[in-house]
Amino acid sequence: MDRSSEQQMEESRVNSAPSVTTIEELMLRYQQADEAATRALIEHLSPQLHRFFASQQFGNRAGNSDDPSDMLQDAWLRIHRVRHTYRAGEPLLPWIYAIARRVRVDSYRKRRRIAVREVAVEILPEMPAQREDSAKLPQFDQLIADLPASQREVLTMLKVNGLSLEEIARATSCSVGSVKQKAHRAYERLRALLQSPLAGSGVIR
Repeated sequence: MDRSSEQQMEESRVNSAPSVTTIEELMLRYQQADEAATRALIEHLSPQLHRFFASQQFGNRAGNSDDPSDMLQDAWLRIHRVRHTYRAGEPLLPWIYAIARRVRVDSYRKRRRIAVREVAVEILPEMPAQREDSAKLPQFDQLIADLPASQREVLTMLKVNGLSLEEIARATSCSVGSVKQKAHRAYERLRALLQSPLAGSGVIR
């Protein structure tokens, strides 16, 4: 096989959608300023990170002013700044989601500081008409909206982002037992919602 063919095969392999077992390799190449690997890593992880931020934002009853796209951009900026701290051989997803959680918390704190400084001239109640927009959201986001933040976070990582219990424990600095408990309580809450009278009215399908 000539050198040109080997190069084409290498580029094709890097640019293909990576599996969970190859994102660590892409991260190592990212650390080495490999542009193709960097693009592949960003393209692979960005959709699930965006969904993570969107799910957390939708359930935030203090005011849904955080833009998931802005938080995603902030997350990648932070990942780029601290990329040298990722250690070869460690699972990548817990490292990534630990950064994503800090971005979300910092965004919440920033929004709260802004809200404190603002002078409220009029307080408007939440209008029922707003439910028309929420009805367009994915069913999963509707179901988890009223869960406590910690349970919502665990379910999003588990069911949407595909992390294992061990990876979630690493990302959230909790024990595996604590993660299981949060997931169990979230499932119990969802069962109660699905069995409520609203479940048959079309509000929760």
